[in-house]
Amino acid sequence: MRRLRSGTVVLGGVSVLAATLTACGSEPDRRCVDPVTYKELPDYKCESDGDGSSTSGRYYYGGSVSGGRASGGSFDKSAVDSGGFGGGSSSSGG
Repeated sequence: MRRLRSGTVVLGGVSVLAATLTACGSEPDRRCVDPVTYKELPDYKCESDGDGSSTSGRYYYGGSVSGGRASGGSFDKSAVDSGGFGGGSSSSGG
């Protein structure tokens, strides 16, 4: 009996851990940013019209915005999309 109970507790703990990891592995924050000035722009500045025309902004992932300028993230989604505990953020010297 004791062995069955400990197995049940372990399985319950694994379920809770899996749910926590799934929640942390969500998409990183995304904002539209001018790639030269890092100034935050409205989302429509990053969306194309479907005719192949270029836009003035690019999506910037992770990081934060202070004084209207983004920092601490990346234009490369995969650079900040590592998931896990802590949301996959890292510091950079940039």
